[in-house]
Amino acid sequence: MQHTLMSAQRRRAADDGASRPTFATLGRALRYLFRYRRVAAIAYTSLLVSTLAQLMVPQLVENTIDVITNGFAANSIFKLPASAQTLAAQRLNLSLDQLRANQTNAEAWLIAAGIGLIGFAVMRGIFAFSQAYNAERVSQGIAFDLRNEIFAQVQRLSFSYHDQTQTGQLMIRATDDVEKVRMFIGQGLMMTAQAVLLLVGTLIILLLTNWQLTLVILPTLPVALALFLVFGAVTQPLFMRVQQKLSRLNTILQENLAGVKVVKAFVREANEQTRFNLATDDLMRQHLVVSRVFSFLFPAIFLIANLGQAAVLYFGSRQILDNTVTIGEWQKFSLYLMFVFFPLGMLGMIISQLSQASASAARIFEILDARNDVTDKPHALALPPIQGNVVFDDVTFRYFGSTEPVLAHVSIAAKPGETIALLGATGSGKTTIINLIPRFYDVSAGRVTIDGHDVRDVKLDSLRSQIGIVLQDTTLFSGTIRDNIAFGRPDATMAQVIAAAKAAAAHDFIVTFPDGYETRVGERGATLSGGQKQRVAIARALLLDPRILILDDSTSSVDLATEYRIQKALDQLMRGRTSFVIAQRISTVLNADQILVLDKGAIVARGKHEALMENSAIYAEIYTSQLVGDAELDAATRALVEGNAQEGQAV
Repeated sequence: MQHTLMSAQRRRAADDGASRPTFATLGRALRYLFRYRRVAAIAYTSLLVSTLAQLMVPQLVENTIDVITNGFAANSIFKLPASAQTLAAQRLNLSLDQLRANQTNAEAWLIAAGIGLIGFAVMRGIFAFSQAYNAERVSQGIAFDLRNEIFAQVQRLSFSYHDQTQTGQLMIRATDDVEKVRMFIGQGLMMTAQAVLLLVGTLIILLLTNWQLTLVILPTLPVALALFLVFGAVTQPLFMRVQQKLSRLNTILQENLAGVKVVKAFVREANEQTRFNLATDDLMRQHLVVSRVFSFLFPAIFLIANLGQAAVLYFGSRQILDNTVTIGEWQKFSLYLMFVFFPLGMLGMIISQLSQASASAARIFEILDARNDVTDKPHALALPPIQGNVVFDDVTFRYFGSTEPVLAHVSIAAKPGETIALLGATGSGKTTIINLIPRFYDVSAGRVTIDGHDVRDVKLDSLRSQIGIVLQDTTLFSGTIRDNIAFGRPDATMAQVIAAAKAAAAHDFIVTFPDGYETRVGERGATLSGGQKQRVAIARALLLDPRILILDDSTSSVDLATEYRIQKALDQLMRGRTSFVIAQRISTVLNADQILVLDKGAIVARGKHEALMENSAIYAEIYTSQLVGDAELDAATRALVEGNAQEGQAV
């Protein structure tokens, strides 16, 4: 236990500072775009068309203003005396015929320009919708893939990983971190592409229109790019810490929701509220740190944009005064100038989403890249139907990162059909032994074999599907009682489910519910008592009809009467099966074929009850301390149960 806590502390410490987000990690997430390349192509093509339509509008505005200006000049000249009209036209370097054409075409051009503006607006609206919709399809698809891969990876990862990782950490990465990456791919990446298209397209048009004024604004772009890179580097680790603190907050919330009864029973509401407040305060402070950084970023970007705009205004005004630029050209340049500074204004949002996505991508791939300690070998074979011959051959086991063995040189030989009882104090290694049989962990030395097959050489699915397990901590899933009993065999018939429930002494209480086997158990089986949940779990294991049964203190949550009924059923069912039983009460294992007494990871005594009473002082002490104290109660209980057996009710 101590080494596990130390490993968890080391893991949290590493989580606090060692993992650094990088753009390369985000690039790995962006490679998921290739899975949706057709939809992505539609989205980015739509963005291109929408941006081109946007870039055409200032050109229409220039032409419209020039037409209006020329028409107004023609109207003014034709109001002059005939002798002055020719002189005025010459000053404008125009003939009277050109002035009449400007006057005549002004209204027609205005109508055409209006139609053009409406057409470009409609085009931009249609393709902007296509861009947004298809970008959302792509981002949601990538989020779907990432969440499924995280869930599948969490399912595959060995117990040693889960021993060192908090549930809240895993949950926040599958939800909030994935959402941060999705938001960048669906919005931030699109904004980046739009900013690049606008900036490049606008600069090309401006250079072709008025290269002198364009050179005035070019120095602002490297400054803005440098600002972008600096803030990206600064904010990435800040957002990583935000996600870490959010994970801690989520862990506290998850623990309190799962243990709300314990919190209330021990009147710890105020203490847990304080603990939660500290976590939220820590998260808020980290958000404020990020906000302070961005409160400087946006004014800096706007300052650069305003300086560039002021420079253009000065030099542009001089060109107008020198009559080298028309009013329409100046207006067009001003509108295109907005398309230069608009991407600079988008930098803040892009940096924010980019930094958050980089931090979240690093946390996501930390899980996806986590090493699984227990995996199938490349050429592992399926375990054939077993007889139940289980052997521990000089097994030593250490938890990951620990130097002290939990089990040391343990040897056990269980023949098919035998019942092996494990006794010992807490921490003596009982649960570790049963965890090695289905290969929840791999041995550090020695080997565990079933019918001569090393469990490390066979496929995990074929191994675990032939072992029935009832763990000490009973876990039921939301759904009906029938669903939970048939969890390992969803195709089981109702008759088979009922038979398993009867064997586990669960049928009698199930039929008392109005909905019987269709009764919903609630989250984590909250609507059932501890003993009821345990009997459902036993039925779930028995429905598999396994050749090997593992019962980890499976009657710890029931009263003596119910325990007696379950034990009688188990005695019958364990015939012909190899069974490993951990029991706190020695009375439940008196008839075991082998009783193993463990102490500090070693087997200190083994044999049947009678032999151990004579040869093992530890066993005799356990027997005396337990059995003498409850012998009379146990006898009375048996009489009571047998006397009411015809009613089928547990007392």
